Amino acid sequence: MLKKLFGKQPVDVWVIKQVDDDLLHLCGQASLEGGGKRKAVLASLAQDQFQGAVHLAGSGLVLNARLFATLVPLDELTLTDDGHAHWRGRLWRVSQVPQRCWSFDGRLVAQKVSNVGGLGLVSAEDVSPIRERIDQDTPTPPGTVIFRPENELEAPPPINDPRKKRN
Repeated sequence: MLKKLFGKQPVDVWVIKQVDDDLLHLCGQASLEGGGKRKAVLASLAQDQFQGAVHLAGSGLVLNARLFATLVPLDELTLTDDGHAHWRGRLWRVSQVPQRCWSFDGRLVAQKVSNVGGLGLVSAEDVSPIRERIDQDTPTPPGTVIFRPENELEAPPPINDPRKKRN
């Protein structure tokens, strides 16, 4: 009650990790606190200049706002049932960002996954720059390497019995 009277109530937002041409990498909902009065927080969000703590819903994690592309007040972005979102007068595809990528400081790529409702998109770290740095001319060891546990049971090697006569 006092927070409402003095303008210190948290602002609930959608957290967007990355914005591509027609795709939003969406982390989920969060609350912003400690940014001053509600009007000041909303004004900084409108200019994409909010600095402070982002309390991600459902996880208890508190991350810095600089890790995300943009924070959008809940009433400015609407999700649809078919994996899309309405934001800034456009229809966007949505890719869900898993928790492991929330603090990732690099580019994300969307990958198709099948779930109960059909196909969806899930974001993952883009590792193509690492692949490009691999030297294709590096020689590979000859033969096939087989990994197995040390205590794996194998057929014992044949023993040469000196009592057996060979023809």
